[in-house]
Amino acid sequence: MNLSANNATLDVVKQSIARFFDSSDLHHEQNPQNHELDDSRRVFHGRGRCFPGLHWCSIDYFSPMLIVTLFEAPPQGWLDELVMYIKSLMQSLERKKALSGVLVQRRFIPGAPFELVAGDSADECFAKRQSLKFNLSFSQQNIGYFLDIESARCWLEKRANNASILNLFAYTCSFSVVASQAGAASIVNVDLSRRSLDVGRDNHRLNALDIQSVRFLGHDVFKSWGKLRKLGPYDIVIVDPPSYQRGSFVASKDYQRVLRQISRLLNGGGRLLACLNAPEVLLSDFKHMIDDTCGDDLEFEQLLSAHSDFPEAEPERGLKMLVYRKASDSNLVS
Repeated sequence: MNLSANNATLDVVKQSIARFFDSSDLHHEQNPQNHELDDSRRVFHGRGRCFPGLHWCSIDYFSPMLIVTLFEAPPQGWLDELVMYIKSLMQSLERKKALSGVLVQRRFIPGAPFELVAGDSADECFAKRQSLKFNLSFSQQNIGYFLDIESARCWLEKRANNASILNLFAYTCSFSVVASQAGAASIVNVDLSRRSLDVGRDNHRLNALDIQSVRFLGHDVFKSWGKLRKLGPYDIVIVDPPSYQRGSFVASKDYQRVLRQISRLLNGGGRLLACLNAPEVLLSDFKHMIDDTCGDDLEFEQLLSAHSDFPEAEPERGLKMLVYRKASDSNLVS
């Protein structure tokens, strides 16, 4: 990348950061009681390829930390200049508590390590969603909370009251926390990683949520269909797997194996929330997969739109969130 192009990409990122903190400050002044709405956001989304030459960079804000994630090595001097700019911004912010430190994660290095490059690391850092909080960890590749799935969380929040819910590939259970607060009758969380489920259990406790009706099953989904059917049927089944997890899940071949079980897990009139973040699988192909596998029992209902913080040059390759409804026992779909 030549010098002028280097400067141009830096300017784009700097403008996004400045715009975020300017709008956040304005929001705080206008409605200081609701400042938590801006406490967890995607600040810059280069991964959507809407910003030429910056597909390798994304920036998130989890108050009071700014997280710069690099998926490739940046041009020489690029990161140093960006950090210098952020340091100057930290000094000029009237509310210095808004930004206390900057972490850089290099995803192109084995282990995807984090490095504190400015300020101080917060003793505790949470993702915040309105009144809810979620534990974050900067000692692993994924920190414990995905901002881009928010449209699906909003969909679930509106439908969870009194519902029985199965949350497959639950990770740290953000869906479960949202559903629990929204009044779900029962929730079953399933994930191969017991460590992730332990964080999920802690997330419920962090928000003072009763977990008597919430299960955390550290099981291989593909070996648990019998048990899950016995615990069901369910009003909502959520499928949000990793796009690729060595030895356990490859979306292009394993997602269909999950879909074959969905009808037997759902109540009549129940809904499937099918999510997939795999750029190699197009939205149209994903929908065809669901239609071909479940079309006799499930009817397409809704495509959830991505949040505006996550623009995509090719929406077909972005995060996919589809809702299907099973015909009621009378085979009538309203």
